[in-house]
Amino acid sequence: MAPVARDLRAVLLDHIRSNDVMIFSKTTCPFCDKVKELFNGMNVQYKTLELDSLEDGKELQAALQELSGQKTVPNVFIKGTHLGGCDNTFKAKSDGKLARLLSPPPSTYDYDFIVIGGGSGGLAASKEAALYGKKVAVCDFVSPSPKGTTWGLGGTCVNVGCIPKKLMHQAAILGESLQDSRHYGWETPDDVQHNWDKLRDAVQAHIGSLNWGYRVALRDKDVTYINAFAQFTDPHTIKTVNRRGKEQVHTAERFLIATGMRPRYPDIPGCKEYCITSDDLFSLPYNPGKTVCIGASYVSLECAGFLAGMGNDVTVMVRSILLRGFDQDMAEKIGTYMEKHHIKFIRKAVPTKIEMVEEGQPPTLRVHYKKTETGQESSIEVNTVLMGIGRDACTDKIGLDQAGVIVNPKNGKIPVTNEQTNVPHIYAVGDILEGGHELTPVAIEAGKLLARRLYNNHSRQCDYVNVPTTVFTPLEYGSCGLSEEDAISSLGEENIEVYHTYFQPLEFTVSHREANACYAKIICDKNKDERVIGFHVLGPNAGEITQGFGVAMKAGATKAHFDSTIGIHPTCGELFTTMQITRSSGEDITPQGC
Repeated sequence: MAPVARDLRAVLLDHIRSNDVMIFSKTTCPFCDKVKELFNGMNVQYKTLELDSLEDGKELQAALQELSGQKTVPNVFIKGTHLGGCDNTFKAKSDGKLARLLSPPPSTYDYDFIVIGGGSGGLAASKEAALYGKKVAVCDFVSPSPKGTTWGLGGTCVNVGCIPKKLMHQAAILGESLQDSRHYGWETPDDVQHNWDKLRDAVQAHIGSLNWGYRVALRDKDVTYINAFAQFTDPHTIKTVNRRGKEQVHTAERFLIATGMRPRYPDIPGCKEYCITSDDLFSLPYNPGKTVCIGASYVSLECAGFLAGMGNDVTVMVRSILLRGFDQDMAEKIGTYMEKHHIKFIRKAVPTKIEMVEEGQPPTLRVHYKKTETGQESSIEVNTVLMGIGRDACTDKIGLDQAGVIVNPKNGKIPVTNEQTNVPHIYAVGDILEGGHELTPVAIEAGKLLARRLYNNHSRQCDYVNVPTTVFTPLEYGSCGLSEEDAISSLGEENIEVYHTYFQPLEFTVSHREANACYAKIICDKNKDERVIGFHVLGPNAGEITQGFGVAMKAGATKAHFDSTIGIHPTCGELFTTMQITRSSGEDITPQGC
């Protein structure tokens, strides 16, 4: 059903963008007639779509309700801005809003293009637009976390996401390598200790250099950097407020919303007072010590992994499943590996209260929780509580209602077609897109391509299919394409073939690591010459492996292409060129040697 809903939304958005006045109506509705008479009396041309005259009218009205939040007709849009029903339209006429929306835009603006958000997608789009001689501004303002943490230009990925996460993941890998090194003849001492302060300072120093590099890049490309919080006041105007409270007004012909997401907090006592999130962890002034990570998101599991790898006592509290949205076969294998490697799990449980036991650096906290199935209550004492239950789109405070941009009220995300919102001159990229990928490279690609289409006559759209990604858990998980669940849902179990195997990297043999911890599988479409539609690998350097195979999948590789490619021996990636056992065969997939 999901693809149908997306098609209907695209149809609606096309009508909304293509007509200055768009009325979704029914032939039998007297309120619809009143609205049409109003515009006729104003000599304003309008387009109507009579939903009761269309074969899929009911489905369109349901999609329209999901898009606009309004169930009834008439449903009126003016130059993309959602006006509402009959009463709202007549009110807009009486208070002058309708005239303002219908009036022609000003002939000049302060900027050609204003980007709201200084993360990866926004920066990429702004610099690309500036290459074509456009006057561009970037508005970026980091609201402090509840613990007071803030950071510089570059967005989540650079400051509190991919970059510091991967560096701390590397620190944990090095710790594990130290243990392995003794099997390889290195006489490393048994009591090697990790220095949190030294790592944190090194990570923050690198981030600082990146922040400065982004500032210089904007300056070199003549992009105006506005370090202030931006809010729309009308479809072509924003108000910015800096840290000192100074207000400025800026107008632009076009806007790009690239505000990203921030961590979510559950509504429980003591949460914001005593908990941290990934916003705070990478600059924490002390070693987190004994930690409980709440949630089973990729952020939670990644943080749990590297903290445990540094020698901390770590527990993960899981409400339901691991890595929602990812392949669940792979997710459970990740959980099993983590449990075998000194990370404890409290399953089917949610926190109910966080309280301070003893202040300090780190403090001692008590986490009260209850089991979701039995209601049994318990508690655990830790030094740090890290919330990793998900992230919310930063769209609720930037005045999108004043600009007329439609937002999904359930999650704050913005419905778009080719990055264009319902307001034709306002676009969006990155994590805030409805149904999009919450991945930095996707935002960068979408931002660049959008600027090229707007300002350099290019036509290429961002391709959101077969996007490779990696979860940097202790054993990395790389994936591209469909999960097994989605493949079955889309094509039917009888139409897919799953090839899979456990494997042991050669590097694991001398150090006597598990033989069956690493796992790989590909999912093939039987009806398309076994085209590979899902790629999954759990093992060291999974990101590096997945990136290359992502290119093959983008090119439409089949199982035969994989089989005819000669592998590099001995590597983990080569097994994808020799994989022959199918899940349906039931054959043993444990390693049988090189």
